[in-house]
Amino acid sequence: MFNFWGINTVLFYRWQKIFMIPVWNKIANYWNKPFLTIIILLIVLFLDAIREMKKYSNYVLLTLITQLAKEMGIPVENEKLQQTLNEKGKCENEQALEEDNQKLRKETEKLKAELKKISNALSKATNEVTAVKKQSEGLKREYDRLMKEHERLQVGGCGSLHEQNVLKLC
Repeated sequence: MFNFWGINTVLFYRWQKIFMIPVWNKIANYWNKPFLTIIILLIVLFLDAIREMKKYSNYVLLTLITQLAKEMGIPVENEKLQQTLNEKGKCENEQALEEDNQKLRKETEKLKAELKKISNALSKATNEVTAVKKQSEGLKREYDRLMKEHERLQVGGCGSLHEQNVLKLC
């Protein structure tokens, strides 16, 4: 709670000092005391107002300093916000990359399965080709043998085929 009694006593002593000035007595002869009192009261109030203004002018200075400090903190806050934004962007980018990785993994699995099918088909085809080659070599040998036998029969003029088989066995 504000102490008005202390202010009244201070003001009372101030007024006593003002009225004890020797200049007052010299001026009092020329002017009316109430009029002079009002003028002095206004001067004192004016000086008191100036004193109060000086007292609270530090408040304005403090306000300016705090505003300046806040403005100095804005770049730091801006950097923090940029860092969080970059981190968020990285997170979104990482999520997109993770999704792409999953898609690529699925695609590689599909391609591996397809490659396995194709390699199995290729091995079957190579096995069939080797089997056909062996079979064709066997047929070629048999054909060559039959051709030689046919040639011998035509040249030799041997009897029947049965006789030739008998000769072979001998």
